[in-house]
Amino acid sequence: MKSLIVKIGKMLYDKDLTSGTSGNISILSENKMYITGTGTALGMLTEDDIVETDLNGTEIDSKKKASSEKHLHLAIYKLRKDLKAIIHCHSPFLTAFAACRKELSAPVISENVLYFGKIPLAQYAMPSSEELVENTSKLFGDYETVLMANHGVITSADTLLNAFFKIETAETYAKTYIYSNFAGNPVFLDKNEINDLENLKAKIHKK
Repeated sequence: MKSLIVKIGKMLYDKDLTSGTSGNISILSENKMYITGTGTALGMLTEDDIVETDLNGTEIDSKKKASSEKHLHLAIYKLRKDLKAIIHCHSPFLTAFAACRKELSAPVISENVLYFGKIPLAQYAMPSSEELVENTSKLFGDYETVLMANHGVITSADTLLNAFFKIETAETYAKTYIYSNFAGNPVFLDKNEINDLENLKAKIHKK
């Protein structure tokens, strides 16, 4: 459990999806949450940097303090029983949209329709605040990747590796959209093309 968080933290750093001591990672396992400690660098984690907490966020047998965002992670897990891993980071292209307070929904590539539909924006709130927990967690009722206004991005999945893939794919989507505006005028998929992709997505999920 802890070794996987260490591995994914390094992958996020190597892919330029995190920097310094920003961001946090967690895994839910039975009645425990494993989460990165406050002030830790995701690219340089050791197993000692991973904190065990109960489902109220109380640290269990740890020399470190859990991330200040632990209550956001727990709120998402309580809302969605199918989600078992969370990554929050400040990847530059996604965070550019968050800084502009813009959701990411333009159908500029098929992947965003298939994987996200759209990436909504949570209203701004002070980091680590109860308001941030409320503004952000409620969007996970319908989505699994959410931008946080003037902050960053948070995503969740059934496994930590799948959460990493979501962050990586979403960042590529954001980067492509920004670059396409520099290259010219991006041509969005039309309604019929979007419907075809949504039908394909439904067929994939039935298998």
